[in-house]
Amino acid sequence: MTSEHPAVLFVCSKNGGKSQLAAGLMRDLAGDHVAVYSAGTKPAESLNGQAVESLAELGIDVTGEYPKPVTDEVLNTVDAVIVLGTEAKLDPPAGKRFEIWETDEPSERGIEGMERMRLVRDDIKDRVQKLYTELGQK
Repeated sequence: MTSEHPAVLFVCSKNGGKSQLAAGLMRDLAGDHVAVYSAGTKPAESLNGQAVESLAELGIDVTGEYPKPVTDEVLNTVDAVIVLGTEAKLDPPAGKRFEIWETDEPSERGIEGMERMRLVRDDIKDRVQKLYTELGQK
């Protein structure tokens, strides 16, 4: 481990929505107790506006964040890699905690827009809280 604090990387395909939601929620929850990274396997041009807005509703500001690619440097730094959704394909890095979170997809039930994004955010928030608890027990 590179530091006294655990480090986690959240990955989705575009690094514009789900992984940014998870990173913002973890930073808000953990403060300086967890080093948080996010990346995409095929980074988008910009963040999903509804994802940003849904975090702002909780008082979480992600200004300055932008989609980033997955790099070996970050993979080597972190203790845990969390892939959100099924679009992003990433080989499990050796010796790291690796999880795939098949997140809620309200659009499959005909739910779109901000209502969809809030449901996605809340699903991810529950998972982030559980992960934070588990990381704290190491």
